[in-house]
Amino acid sequence: MLVELLFPLAQYIGEFRLFQYLTFRAGGAVITALVISWIIGPAVIRWLRSKQPQGQPIRVDGPETHFKKKGTPTMGGVLILLSVTISTLLWMDLSNGYVWAVMIVTIGFGILGFFDDYKKLTKRSSAGISSRAKLLGQIVVSGIAAYWIMHLNWGAEFRPGVDPTLPIATGLAVPLIKDTLINFGLIYLVVAIFVMVGASNAVNLTDGLDGLAIVPVMIAAGVFGFIAYLVGNAVFAKYLQLMFVPGTGELAVFCSALVGAALGFLWFNAPPAMVFMGDTGSLSMGGALGAVAVAIKHEVVLAIVGGLFVLETVSVIVQVASFKLTGKRVFMMAPIHHHFEKKGWAESTVVVRFWIIAAVLALVGLATLKLR
Repeated sequence: MLVELLFPLAQYIGEFRLFQYLTFRAGGAVITALVISWIIGPAVIRWLRSKQPQGQPIRVDGPETHFKKKGTPTMGGVLILLSVTISTLLWMDLSNGYVWAVMIVTIGFGILGFFDDYKKLTKRSSAGISSRAKLLGQIVVSGIAAYWIMHLNWGAEFRPGVDPTLPIATGLAVPLIKDTLINFGLIYLVVAIFVMVGASNAVNLTDGLDGLAIVPVMIAAGVFGFIAYLVGNAVFAKYLQLMFVPGTGELAVFCSALVGAALGFLWFNAPPAMVFMGDTGSLSMGGALGAVAVAIKHEVVLAIVGGLFVLETVSVIVQVASFKLTGKRVFMMAPIHHHFEKKGWAESTVVVRFWIIAAVLALVGLATLKLR
């Protein structure tokens, strides 16, 4: 919005030329989202407490240490969504279709998460809307966004600097191998939906301890903001032998806003948490990361950078499969962060060590950009 309002005035005030630079607007998005979070955070938390006198329902089979968190409100993802949306709309180029597609997933998944949280609160149970209904909603929202992104990428194939023989719209990029796309044809729509829905639910499973999910999300958003900037720049993409996707550089602004909003939320979510993000936050942030990965053709790299989320998801799958097949559990409790709590690790120890794992995986993911 600020680009359309202020950049045309650059002929009169030279400083307004800064609004043409992604780096400047990305920095502005970080600060704006962070400041918005800090300003409205206390009011949002007070409002959530007034609506949730008993706070988020605590799992009766969970670690005993969690019972002391009784009364802490949930739905804190509302704060993240407000900060990200306002900041992105202020600093983005409103004509960019990629950002709108990602925003559809972010807000759409956030609404699904909000209804899920609301049902948990009204039923006073840790079970919200049915898994089938939630999954169907995610598939519909991500399907719309995936089709839009494919449509934008089809247009990109005919732009200068893009190899017209590469199936950008329907191709899956392979890390470590340059100029290679696996062409799935129209089946790629299913692949894109799987990435978005899978990332959303993986972050949701990780959100179980104070600050555990928000920092890895922030790290991943920072990494993908950097990758989006490179992929959307013809010069940098050619030098690093990355797939050049025109227009996706604008997603660096969105990812920066997500980083700022995550930082602001962490201020209130740091142990002991004043508010939980709930499905409102976890579903929307995971979906946002998946949508960005699809747009910039780094779907596989998301599995590396977000490896912590993958680990949490696999632990649940293994636990369920083992119990159904053998009647025995592999872990003391799943997701795996609860397993370590059951083993006697302090919550803060689990959280910080998982942050370290997320940071290391982010570095590994970044390394794939140069190893071609």
